[in-house]
Amino acid sequence: MAKNNSFLAKPVNSFYILCVTSLALSILGLVMVFSASSIHSIETKGSSLAIVARQALFLLLSIPAAIFMARVPVFGLKKIARIGLVISGALLLSLRIPGFGKNVNGNTNWISLGIVDVQPSELVKFLMILWASLLLAKQLDQGKERTNVFFLIAPGFALVMLLIMAGKDLGTTCVVAAILGGLLFVSGVELKLLGWFTAVASLLLAFFIATAGYRAQRFLVVLNPFAEGDYKNAGWQPAHSLLGLASGGLFGVGLGGSRQKWGNLAEAHTDFIFSVIGEELGLVGTLAVLVLLAGLLLSIFKISLRASDPFSRFACAGIGTWFAIQIILNIGSTTSLLPVVGVTLPLVSYGGSALIATFLGIGFVLGTALRDPEVLNDVKNSIATRRLHS
Repeated sequence: MAKNNSFLAKPVNSFYILCVTSLALSILGLVMVFSASSIHSIETKGSSLAIVARQALFLLLSIPAAIFMARVPVFGLKKIARIGLVISGALLLSLRIPGFGKNVNGNTNWISLGIVDVQPSELVKFLMILWASLLLAKQLDQGKERTNVFFLIAPGFALVMLLIMAGKDLGTTCVVAAILGGLLFVSGVELKLLGWFTAVASLLLAFFIATAGYRAQRFLVVLNPFAEGDYKNAGWQPAHSLLGLASGGLFGVGLGGSRQKWGNLAEAHTDFIFSVIGEELGLVGTLAVLVLLAGLLLSIFKISLRASDPFSRFACAGIGTWFAIQIILNIGSTTSLLPVVGVTLPLVSYGGSALIATFLGIGFVLGTALRDPEVLNDVKNSIATRRLHS
């Protein structure tokens, strides 16, 4: 136990854990996207490799994007942060232009680029974290009352959430609301005010669920998706997700051997990829994914706590909250503990926009770690030692 504590206590190891878990999850995601999408890809694209090839291309674009983000100095990041809300609003407003936005499963927050469809709201999550973190850092530097924080960033987030809901994307709206809640919490806002925010957000969530029949059905089937009358309707996805997880057993049916992906489980390579992992790799595979995700989050929050400047500290915490809420919503949907909300599993699910945005966030956190003199010196010494031995 002492060795483990000393390992985690060394700042550079959080940097290495973040690198290793990000890379491992990305590679695993690429393999599982290929497995989960092969049948759907043949039916819709004419080739089993069509979907995974796009994911591989986006991964190749995402890694340099993360490296670039890690190398951008703080003053450059703050320049981006200053216009984060403006860019976010412009991107989301552009989707309301007739004929510009594309409808995907009832969600109109997409833009078609011909070869691929992109979702601007994924980038908006990152931009809003930067924007809010800059304002919170300024507020902290000025020593103002912490209760003012809510009125400082909440209106901007409210505007963005309204624009996202205009495209009928409740899942992304929930993620953005959770990011706001996380940033308010780490900024030290009074718990009473945070409680009121949570209560109002819950009431609004209940309203949006109750006023849309398909959302209400998804909510009602959570506890028993196999119930008569629900199984072949709103319960179909969560029921077959559970069947996939249950049939995997301890070690799974083998990579590529999933039966649910043969038309029974819609969005197997996106929202329900965790179920395919459980079916093909078993309990061992799902636990391995959970360990990697836990390592990812742990390293991000540890880097956040050690960050020397408030802007980086708030932003890293916001990025960690962003990833955490998506993991909870995705796995909660897959295991039928939560209603299906259509949120991807970070680094694992198919989705180019989500992958690039996620890597931008990871790049920011890596850059924050490398601005720590102790971490930077350890990394340089490690590189020098390897070159010497090679």
